[in-house]
Amino acid sequence: MNRFSSKLSTAIARVTEAAHAPYQSAVIRIGFAATWLLFLLREYPHREELYGPDSPWSWDLAQQLLGMNHAFTTLMWSDSRLWFEAVYALAVVSAASLALGWRTRTASVLFMVGVLSLQNRSVFMGDGGDNVLHLMSLYLVFTRCGRVWSLDARRARRTQRSRARGEHVVDRAGPALWAVLGAVLVAATALGRFDWTEPLVPALLWGMWVAHALWWLTGRSGRTAEPRILLDVIGNVLHNAALLVIMVEACLIYATAGWYKIQGSRWQDGTAVYYPLHLDYFSPWPALGGLLAASGTMVLLVTYGTVVVQVAFPFTLFNRRVKNVLLALMMTEHAVIAVVLGLPFFSLAMIAADAVFLPTSFLHRVSGWAARARGRLSRRRGTAGLPVPRAPGDAAHPQAGPAAAVPPAASPPAASPTPVSPT
Repeated sequence: MNRFSSKLSTAIARVTEAAHAPYQSAVIRIGFAATWLLFLLREYPHREELYGPDSPWSWDLAQQLLGMNHAFTTLMWSDSRLWFEAVYALAVVSAASLALGWRTRTASVLFMVGVLSLQNRSVFMGDGGDNVLHLMSLYLVFTRCGRVWSLDARRARRTQRSRARGEHVVDRAGPALWAVLGAVLVAATALGRFDWTEPLVPALLWGMWVAHALWWLTGRSGRTAEPRILLDVIGNVLHNAALLVIMVEACLIYATAGWYKIQGSRWQDGTAVYYPLHLDYFSPWPALGGLLAASGTMVLLVTYGTVVVQVAFPFTLFNRRVKNVLLALMMTEHAVIAVVLGLPFFSLAMIAADAVFLPTSFLHRVSGWAARARGRLSRRRGTAGLPVPRAPGDAAHPQAGPAAAVPPAASPPAASPTPVSPT
């Protein structure tokens, strides 16, 4: 009994004391935000046909569908062209902000709003990658994905150094951003824009706004250390739970795809890959597709290999080495799909989802390579007579950040002994 209690206490402490996998969280954040941003920029000339007033999926059809599924989209708040342009611009800006890690918590919420607003406006415009992005935009809200490789992390280090020198640091942008978004929430609620039949997104938006206020208030005075610790614990639990959900989601995607393939006759006889290589819609490089399809052995190996990797991957999580090998194979496969079949955004979304399984040691090495490259660039600039930027603090070992359940504008606590990301 004592041994069981000890193991239970250790497990609880592991979940509550720290937000795990900060580097994997950062890669996921950058991957999905960059995928969505690149898609929006590429489709900018066609935005009105995809999601706007000129879409074949008309305003009336969208209203009828939303009346049945009660999905969330801000694009249905008004049929004004100006409103559509504003929502599209918000989606672009929030994706760029999330990729850079600026005000990460708020950016993640606005990123979710942008993804849901556009995709739910024209539900038949997407593919498998859009479905993954749709789900991950919800999960990212609960992660503390700005602790490393972000502007928030750099600002937190600078704030800590300033406070160590006895300087008084005030975050004015955070409260201002909170006030503006709060006014928007109040106006949307008062005007009846939210559909409370399906209250998930409206409740999440209000919950994040209130939690952000609590985080900021508990950091105003050292006497509120206990509430701040409680919020930090809640943030750790939500972050770790969201990462677990992302892992399970990725495993389900591959497992269901693999088992469905097994039931198909073309996958059983090893010829399934041959057919998409000869479809004009999936042939941006016909010569390359024809070259791959010309080898029956290659088609057979790729067909069976795809099924084996997808079915086996969830079971390889218990063996780190085998998992890393299959992870590399899956990422390579998605990169080939992006080039050969012309599905770059689907492939980028899947690679970003796979990144949650990347080994921490590898990401540490990537961080070290980036730091050395930055150092060499700084030395070259110094040799050329240019001003050399001051090197930020060591980002290889991030400390605890703010609660994951709050938006990014909160200032770090004055009494915090470790650098915290003011997100």
